[in-house]
Amino acid sequence: MTAAAYENFRSEGYALAGQAHDLQRRVRLYQRVYRDSGKRLTFALIAAHGTLWASGYFKLGTLGARIASLPWLCIPGMRAQKLAAFTGFLDQFRSINRQVCAESYAIFYYTRRHGGSAFIRSVIGDRFTDLMVECHASCEAGTEYPRHKREALFDALIDWEQEHIVVPGVEKAFAGFDWPLIAWMARRPVIRFAYFGKHDRLRFNDFARKDERLAAGMHACRLAEDLGLQAVEDALGRPDAGANADVREREREREERSMVPNARAGSCAMVSE
Repeated sequence: MTAAAYENFRSEGYALAGQAHDLQRRVRLYQRVYRDSGKRLTFALIAAHGTLWASGYFKLGTLGARIASLPWLCIPGMRAQKLAAFTGFLDQFRSINRQVCAESYAIFYYTRRHGGSAFIRSVIGDRFTDLMVECHASCEAGTEYPRHKREALFDALIDWEQEHIVVPGVEKAFAGFDWPLIAWMARRPVIRFAYFGKHDRLRFNDFARKDERLAAGMHACRLAEDLGLQAVEDALGRPDAGANADVREREREREERSMVPNARAGSCAMVSE
């Protein structure tokens, strides 16, 4: 299939992912992708948790930056300058989050519709393509899709999005941010997703390192598998529970109209754990 078909799915993905600040919207979109995969694409499930965690972490980080900027309170314009720089820094991470969501959406739905075409292989490589095609075939046939296959697909997707989206985005964000204390703290987050056990944490010596992010992602995936994917899904709760019902309904209708119809949609059997 052509590049135009892929671009259509990318356009849909970015529209559905919303703007940079629309993290809750992306949690819902990831949940949809996960269900449409027959609960096989665990990347979407873990990414939903990562996005949910980031929503709270960005708010906490903003509070921390406001406190850290107090020494410049009496210098005209300096505190506002520092906080504006921090907001720009956070916005770059929000943008990375949006890109990952939209691009993974495009890859999932393109391969579901068009399979492992020569074009998509040129974009994501043979291994990743073959794993996506196998996932869709299992979903359509309702066959077992065991843990080792889910983990292999997770590994392929996270490696692709890190290399093509996250690495250049994170490098740019840190390179352009001149606030050493906040940058030092941003490199050392302690992450705890909603499904983690009491003592489970993702700790970083340097978040800017790709190998640390990959290791943390795979660890989060294995913790999810150990716990049980249904419990992990349940831990997401309802990210839109506080929104107005009428607004949610109109949004749902707009999103559904924007989705390209798929003859196989709805026929995918859910994988058992």
